[in-house]
Amino acid sequence: MSLAERSLDAATGIVTITLNRPEVLNAIDVPLAEALRDAVVPLAGDPRVRAVVLRGNGRAFVAGGDLTGFAKDFDAAPGVVDALLDSLHAVVETLRGIDAPVIASVHGAVAGAGLSLMAACDLVVAAAGTRILLAYDRIGAAPDCGGTYFLPRLLGLRRAAQLMFLSETLDADAALAAGLVTRVVPADQLATATDELARRIASGPTQAFGNYKRLVEGTFDRSLPEQLEAERACFKSATLTADFREGVSAFLAKRPATFKGSH
Repeated sequence: MSLAERSLDAATGIVTITLNRPEVLNAIDVPLAEALRDAVVPLAGDPRVRAVVLRGNGRAFVAGGDLTGFAKDFDAAPGVVDALLDSLHAVVETLRGIDAPVIASVHGAVAGAGLSLMAACDLVVAAAGTRILLAYDRIGAAPDCGGTYFLPRLLGLRRAAQLMFLSETLDADAALAAGLVTRVVPADQLATATDELARRIASGPTQAFGNYKRLVEGTFDRSLPEQLEAERACFKSATLTADFREGVSAFLAKRPATFKGSH
């Protein structure tokens, strides 16, 4: 099995990417970061992809970065950081840039860069008992992989500061209450609940979802008039799609819509 295995269900358009270093709780080293990049980046521009599930094999989602790569030679640590983040930045940018919504399916430990990756996803299904923390202060470093971008947007500045400065650990229920995860399910139902959510998302209007992602991403950087015009442009582009025609026709006919996700 690859360090980051990718599978596509051709019938639904659901892509599942599984991190596979279970012996170290999927701690991210350079080979895993590169494998994840190679699994994720090709999703951009692939019209078959209508939902993406990111999960970890074994007892955890991702227990952060693999610190052994730094301890071998501290003088070489800046180069290791570059090797890790060159790949992980491509992963995060692709996950945010594709139309297909991305679902993190998390359990066990979600720490450090694992939390940043989870935060970069659109929806999160968490198993009861999941433990979520940053813990960069414990190693004398600052968050990376988008953590300082996503967490203040998801949690607000004060709550994000608690995670960053105090090594606060959130359980799944606390993360749900804070808005960091979408839903919490019993651990033995995680795979089923994730699959149900992915199937629902994959049956939706994929391009419209992509427009929603881009509108929300840009809202903090635009003025109100700029956001209104961005909404106008997205709505106008939607009217040219087969999914829009199907959605409107289905609504007027009082029947369920059958979206194809096509442009």
